[in-house]
Amino acid sequence: MVIITAGMIGVGKTTLTGKIAAHLGTKAFFEPVGDNPVLPLYYSNPKQYGFLLQIYFLNKRFSMIKKALSDDNNVLDRSIYEDALFTRENNADGNISDTELSVYLKLLDNMMTELNQLPKKAPDLLVYADSDFDTIKYRIKKRGRDTGT
Repeated sequence: MVIITAGMIGVGKTTLTGKIAAHLGTKAFFEPVGDNPVLPLYYSNPKQYGFLLQIYFLNKRFSMIKKALSDDNNVLDRSIYEDALFTRENNADGNISDTELSVYLKLLDNMMTELNQLPKKAPDLLVYADSDFDTIKYRIKKRGRDTGT
C-alpha cells in the first residue's frame, strides 16, 4: 500500500507521515525541505526563483514517487498533485509566468505518463491532515525559520 499525506504547510504532515510509516513498519519519504538549496532563494525573491523552486520540488517528488511505487507499504509526505497546486498558485501570485506554468504542466504530464508505465500507477490512500489556522501559524513560528515551510 502506498499512502500520501496532504495538507497545509505546518499542519503536521511530516509527523503524521513518520507515525504512519512506523505503525506499518515501512519507509517514509519526507518532503525535501531541509536540504533544498532553492527554498531560501525563493523566499528572498519569489518572482526570480518561483519556477526553479517548483521544478526542484517536481523533480524530487517524482523520484520519491517512483521509489515508493516500486515497493509495497510506503508513505509519502506531500504529493505531486499538491506541487501542481502550489505551481498554479505561484502563477496566480505573479511569481511564475504563464509560459513557465505551461512548461511545468507539460513536464508534469510527461512524468505522469511515465508513472502510468509502472505496475502500480497511483497511491492507494491520501490522508488529509487538518488543523485550525492558529495552531498552524504557531507550528510554523516554532520551527524558527523565516520560510513558510
